[in-house]
Amino acid sequence: MKLSTNKLIFSSAIFLVLFYNFAFFQNVIGVYPLGERNNLFFLVSLALGLTGVIALLLSLLASRFTTKPLIVLLFLTASASSYFMNNYSVVIDYIMIQNILQTNVREATDLFSLKLFLYIFFLGIVPSLLVCLVPLERPPLRKAILSRFKMIGISLLLILVPLFLFSRFYASFFREHQELRYYTNPTYAIYSVHKYVKKNLATSAVTVQAIGTDAKIPDTDTDRELIILVVGEAARADRFSLNGYGRETNPLLGQEEVIFYPDMHSCDTSTATSVPCMFSNLTRAGFSSKKAKERENVLDIAQRAGVNVLWRDNNSDSKGVALRVPYEDYQGPARNTIFDAEGRDEGMLVGLQNYIDARKSGDILIVLHQMGNHGPAYYKRYPQAFERFTPACQSNQLDQCSPEEIGNAYDNAILYTDYFLSKVIGLLKQNDKRFETAMVYMSDHGESLGEFGVYLHGMPYMMAPETQKHIAAVMWFGAGFEIDRNILRQQAGRKYSQDNLFHTVLGIMEIQTELYNPQMDILSEAHRPQPENGSYPKGKEGKPGVVKTSSR
Repeated sequence: MKLSTNKLIFSSAIFLVLFYNFAFFQNVIGVYPLGERNNLFFLVSLALGLTGVIALLLSLLASRFTTKPLIVLLFLTASASSYFMNNYSVVIDYIMIQNILQTNVREATDLFSLKLFLYIFFLGIVPSLLVCLVPLERPPLRKAILSRFKMIGISLLLILVPLFLFSRFYASFFREHQELRYYTNPTYAIYSVHKYVKKNLATSAVTVQAIGTDAKIPDTDTDRELIILVVGEAARADRFSLNGYGRETNPLLGQEEVIFYPDMHSCDTSTATSVPCMFSNLTRAGFSSKKAKERENVLDIAQRAGVNVLWRDNNSDSKGVALRVPYEDYQGPARNTIFDAEGRDEGMLVGLQNYIDARKSGDILIVLHQMGNHGPAYYKRYPQAFERFTPACQSNQLDQCSPEEIGNAYDNAILYTDYFLSKVIGLLKQNDKRFETAMVYMSDHGESLGEFGVYLHGMPYMMAPETQKHIAAVMWFGAGFEIDRNILRQQAGRKYSQDNLFHTVLGIMEIQTELYNPQMDILSEAHRPQPENGSYPKGKEGKPGVVKTSSR
């Protein structure tokens, strides 16, 4: 029995709405409880409207030769989207599309599971096979065109009639609860792909704009600096015992003279955006991936000023930050010599002293990009010796573990980061007599561990929980680094964000440039001498300079 194209489109739309949108309807019911008057009818109207939207899209895009491939593509993508939305409460926005495209094999493997396979098999492959097998009618061209217009008309009625009948509900739905639309599957994912392409791919070759071309380190600087900047992964502030967490997750850092910043927030909730954002001077309000690709960042400025810059990476990559500075990949065993289940973060420290010794002149800035607490397989992020909090979740299927088990595995990974950072400090201490040394640690974003049913990270910033934005940040300064630690402790409780990192790096490296804003430098007040004449020393064009109480 042959089926008309319209019937295939309409039945596919109904199937997608009924079986792939559990997360959407669950969130809608949370806002519009079924027990209240007319909410059930509004829910039905949403189902009809969403059916109309999907049918309209297929009607406009499909042709005789593309109808089946398009429907198959929708089933396969919607099945995978449904899995992640149902199990981790993520949404497939354009940032998530960017994350997917930038995910490496190691990260992707952590997400594989039997449950994901079952989703894709029963909701993706099986219905796709049925679509491929069903024969379609091939009516004359004139009849086919009229039939398609009929389908478009029916789709529009399914969209417009509910909007008219429940206009009061839709007014609040679109204006006050915009986040609910992020869960529509697969329509929002389609929109996100279009947005990503528009923002990133549909452009000509990128010309990188040089910034901070006036950057220099004064000739009076005779003492060399060695700064290690550690970019953490998915480390939230409230799981650090340095921040008052009840568990001892920082036993080694607790023995060091470190400064913890309890009110530090990220630029975004995903690595793909937060990492380039934290190294740029665009700030979160003005940041976009496109803008970041078209201009240099603070590492470029430091390198231009004569600083020896090195990026070592045990994560996916630098997200474009280290394209113009020396870069070393530590994800595989070829370079990372501390490798068991995976390459360990401490492997990035192997041979680092040799690198430092080989730099006979100039300051040194080393960036270490951790694997840190990358989920969902937190149990893979630390050696077995660091499994102190038990029982720990031993699966990437977080819904199979209790909240306690997930928290234990996550805290064990924080414990390993504590160990790693203590090793960084140990390396810096070895170089205290030759350099002014310091460590700056800042996580890229936070993480959800199941609070309110939300896991991992990557939620749109406007609707993301605080746990995905409130990040851990720590600083340590060597014995020879002239800075007022008491002032730092007094100011540590101020509200900071990754927007401050650009200017803090310029300040700590003593780089003079008109781009430097001392008000954005976390350390500015602590590393200036008290002025004798009531005003601080001035830099170029009367701007505050970067002055330390050293012999420089």
